[in-house]
Amino acid sequence: MQKKTYVIGHKNPDTDSVVSAAAYARLKQLQGHDNCFPARAGKISPQTEYIFARFGVVLPKFLPDMIPKAQHYISAPPTTVNADESVWNSLEILQKEDSKVLPVVDSCGKYLSMFHYRAFAQYIIENINPHKKSSFRISLNHLAATIRAQPVTLYNADEIKRSPVVVAASFGPNFKHNIQAEGIENVIVIVGDRWDIVEHCIDIKVRAVILTSGHILPKKLGELAEQNQVTVLLSPFDTSSTAMLVIYSVAVGNLGDTAVPTVKLSDSVRSFREAISKAPSRNLPVLNNEGRVEGLIFEGNLAKEPNVELILVDHNEMSQAIEGIENFRIAEVIDHHRLGHLSTRYPITFINRVVGATCTIITNLYREQKMPLEKSYASILLCGILADTLVLQSATVTGVDVEAAEYLSSITGLDIKTLGSEIIAAGNKLSALPAAELIAMDVKEYTEKEMTFSVGQIEVDNTEALMERRVEIAAAMEKACEEKDYLFTALLVTDVTVLDSLLFVSGKKAFTSLVNFPSVAEGIFELKGVVSRKKQLLPLLAEIVEKCADAR
Repeated sequence: MQKKTYVIGHKNPDTDSVVSAAAYARLKQLQGHDNCFPARAGKISPQTEYIFARFGVVLPKFLPDMIPKAQHYISAPPTTVNADESVWNSLEILQKEDSKVLPVVDSCGKYLSMFHYRAFAQYIIENINPHKKSSFRISLNHLAATIRAQPVTLYNADEIKRSPVVVAASFGPNFKHNIQAEGIENVIVIVGDRWDIVEHCIDIKVRAVILTSGHILPKKLGELAEQNQVTVLLSPFDTSSTAMLVIYSVAVGNLGDTAVPTVKLSDSVRSFREAISKAPSRNLPVLNNEGRVEGLIFEGNLAKEPNVELILVDHNEMSQAIEGIENFRIAEVIDHHRLGHLSTRYPITFINRVVGATCTIITNLYREQKMPLEKSYASILLCGILADTLVLQSATVTGVDVEAAEYLSSITGLDIKTLGSEIIAAGNKLSALPAAELIAMDVKEYTEKEMTFSVGQIEVDNTEALMERRVEIAAAMEKACEEKDYLFTALLVTDVTVLDSLLFVSGKKAFTSLVNFPSVAEGIFELKGVVSRKKQLLPLLAEIVEKCADAR
């Protein structure tokens, strides 16, 4: 399977993160990287949903995690064989494909079983038994094709029936006696130029007569075969070779191994690692939700790099990345935050610029690479800049952000102030979300002095509604803090109309007792002029964490 590249932002993504992923993946596609796709690592906010819907851009694909799964390691879609195909043709396919296994499917393409050499050997052992009479489930079309026979007459050619196979080796009367015991209707007789035997077989209406060594059927017997509707096949091989080839004319569906476990695309490697080690040829079939074969996964594939790589946008810290990222190659990082503890095995493209929004960087990459922006993507990029910079009023805003916003405004015809008011209004729907969702919106995890904590941020045009829900919010934050064993968790609620914020804090007493910001209620503090999490709030919190560490 061809390698995919996902462009993805941080967990609990904000508008800047989701828009950056969508716009940068689109830039890659325009540059010829057809297998590059945007993705997101969490639920989107009402603001982000509004922006993508308004400008008609498809939301990036939601990836719940990047824990290694079957779909990350499968080979290209394999050749399959219909259950009605002959064993002979199936073996030819195995040889041609240089494969050890062959999925068997029904007429609709749905998986039934696995054909492999061990299954074929088992079939031979069970059917070539001198103590048992040989009978096989055969269609006459498969039989004719396998022994390369010339049909003289052919009836009910596609019908698969279990047929005893008899070689006419006995003297005439003995043969006639023996064949009566086989159930004449379904018998297939292999015979040389013994015309009395051939005539008798046609008279009693056996299923088929195979005339070996290229002998020509007399015209009189041919007419009798037509009259009695008995199939007559002329085999170019001698009797012993013909008898051996009959074995290979059986439908492969009869040999398929149904005991081989199947794997779904979404199954984790952990869940099938033991099964693959015990499977024939160390291969398992990987099925989609409709039961069709998407690929084969070989035990050796698991030692190779997966068929997915990642481009990270709007973050560079492992703690903020989608779960399981350490299992995949990171090709690029594009960000505007502080440097975290990220290491890679290979050299990568790393772009980190001191600007207010990752969307600013993406916008300028289009310009630097002389790639025209589609109006829809220019529109969401402008929204991303305005959302992440509080409509160009945040402390993180630079001249580069202002110039990029003005450029996007000029090519989209969107007024910056008007659009800013509209996307902030869309974001105000946050206040009505359940407390657990509210505190998880755009939350980021940090580690300082070996202590982990989280800080979320939302923007509103009025903080009163959230103050009325402070008990509910505090309870949700306390629960989140306990579940993840954080030192503390905080929520920065920024009032975009006055550019001030409230800070909700819940955590261990060792930390909360050191917080000395102006208090407006228990666990809620007033931060005048603080609107930026990364530039204004985090340095303040880091100081308190350091004091907490020193006090231990």
